Amino acid sequence: MVTDRDELDAWLRLLSASDVGREGARRLLAAFGSPEQVFAANSAARSQVVGSTLARALSKAPPDHERRVQAVIEWLGVRDGAPRSIVTLGDPEYPPALLETADPPLLLYAQGRVELLREPAIAIVGSRNPTPQGQDNARAFARHLSEAGLVVVSGLALGIDGAAHEGALLGPSGTIAVVGTGVDRVYPARHRDLAHRIARNGLIVSEYTLGTPPLAGNFPQRNRIIAGLARGTLVVEAALQSGSLITARLAAEAGREVFAIPGSIHSPQSRGCHALIRQGAKLVETARDLLDELHWPVSGSDSRPGVVPADADEDPLMIALGHDPVSLDALVARTGWPAATLAARLLELEMQGRVARLPGQLFQRRARG
Repeated sequence: MVTDRDELDAWLRLLSASDVGREGARRLLAAFGSPEQVFAANSAARSQVVGSTLARALSKAPPDHERRVQAVIEWLGVRDGAPRSIVTLGDPEYPPALLETADPPLLLYAQGRVELLREPAIAIVGSRNPTPQGQDNARAFARHLSEAGLVVVSGLALGIDGAAHEGALLGPSGTIAVVGTGVDRVYPARHRDLAHRIARNGLIVSEYTLGTPPLAGNFPQRNRIIAGLARGTLVVEAALQSGSLITARLAAEAGREVFAIPGSIHSPQSRGCHALIRQGAKLVETARDLLDELHWPVSGSDSRPGVVPADADEDPLMIALGHDPVSLDALVARTGWPAATLAARLLELEMQGRVARLPGQLFQRRARG
């Protein structure tokens, strides 16, 4: 980890140099060995690696460089919260899984249990607008995978990401949140409490400089880190245009496994998962399915998905609900019960957490944990 001011200065200057980018910075590091040596070299030597224009851009620090360095030093110096560190390419703490990817981040800001970066991990991603059952599934799968010894990686987004982090925190292995802002900012704001819990009991990482706001272009970029940290990526729910499919594609390109949970053929949130399955993703119904594909040791014969199979419920209304979203009129036709009776019973089941009310006056059963 970076602890020396001169080393930190050189890293931040290299990464903030105009137009050099990650690829240019990697070429310079390969040629000179370290950021300090990059700046110790003359412009002619640097131009042989990245061309004269970029070499000249490296000759002068950005106007706000000193302020940025001081801000990072002050951030690292805070001792009243979760541990803070800077992990760079080549550090012993750098995650080996990322070294095997095409575009590893050169520097990571880390807050929390930095040792999690080197632990075996699984990514769980999905829709920002999931069904209640999708959130239940993400939370349950994450908990069981954490109990099995896998760190759960996700992106701290609303919906499936947040549920995955919450479930993982219930197990012993922890969770890593890869964020698309500076690590000192929480986005979305409603995840502030969750972010604080992750910082205390897991890890938050970002490649973006402190203070970076939530810029749209940063989130697809951070997805490569989510996929790269993990042995495989599980997509719980996703529409066809979901950013989660980007993460799944990046995982496949990195030679990692891609898993998907199937859903209702009538649900837009299932179409992304079904598309992935058609493209070769492994269909999983239980955490055991996923662990078996990874050849991960599992004690006992537990095949739980994190939820009790809904078929185990013999309530006649639950049987009538089936597994797809259904309208009140359809339930009247299936059961022969008066609409008022059904509405009262559905409300009771909803309050018990066994049925979810969906947009469009639809209802869907929730499998029980």
